[in-house]
Amino acid sequence: MHPAAAYLERIARHDLSDFSPLVVCEQTLGSVNREWRERLLSCPSGLFARHGDALACTLQGDATMRSRQLGAAAEGWRDAGWLTGWRNEQFAAHGTNGELLFELERAAFRPLGLTSRAIHINGLTRQPDGEIRMWVGRRSPEKSYEPNRMDNLVGGGVAAGESLRDACLREGWEEAGIDAARLSALEPVCRLLAERPVARGLHREWLYVHDLWLPEGVAPCNQDGEFSEHTLLPFAEVEALLLEGRFMIDAALVAIDCLLRHGHWAGQAAPFVRVFAELREAVAGRIEPADALGV
Repeated sequence: MHPAAAYLERIARHDLSDFSPLVVCEQTLGSVNREWRERLLSCPSGLFARHGDALACTLQGDATMRSRQLGAAAEGWRDAGWLTGWRNEQFAAHGTNGELLFELERAAFRPLGLTSRAIHINGLTRQPDGEIRMWVGRRSPEKSYEPNRMDNLVGGGVAAGESLRDACLREGWEEAGIDAARLSALEPVCRLLAERPVARGLHREWLYVHDLWLPEGVAPCNQDGEFSEHTLLPFAEVEALLLEGRFMIDAALVAIDCLLRHGHWAGQAAPFVRVFAELREAVAGRIEPADALGV
């Protein structure tokens, strides 16, 4: 197997047998590991109970009331020292029909294994000879989370109440100094499901992938301190960084998908295609929060 395909398998496929389904509003919305299962069952809020092999969360009222109940419980987990990395940023949880079920502090999504959404933008520039190169960001050494790791041109979570377009505009300016004129018509080419155990619980996120073509001579410029630099690299150098484990995991999935779509592994694509068949979905048209796609 091609080394890059083997790497893709390692970062995309994981044993989740330790996780139990989490049922909220009569829908399976999350997955909880053993440690958090016991914590939630002992939670004084009384919101969680065993439901066969699953864990059930009983919330009352409309989305606003459900958000308050679960938010109060999450504050208790934080105060008990169970929950770290509090961001004061809300993510949205949607049902299978796209309805908003509740909003919850971003840091609490992983313990419950809830599905979040993020936008990722590949920056691409075509050289005069036709070669396609990729803009790769290096995270600042000052970042508390994964400093100096390699990243896509732009990547970030979609906040509650925020559209994919608004997230692209916000993150595109903050992380790369890309103005709205270049981003306003950008559409996702696909979405990828990133799912893996993490220290906090289960990371489960739909990555909405975009390709942004930048003319030769136009370079990104970080605005918020997220990145120390952006570098325009040949695909072969991007592949080398991937194999060295230099990329953040979600960014690696997005970069591999991009390289594959643009023919980097022509003639060797079969093992990549098999993995992405499990992760990749087409996206038709503009996706707004009401359409959810967060399940």
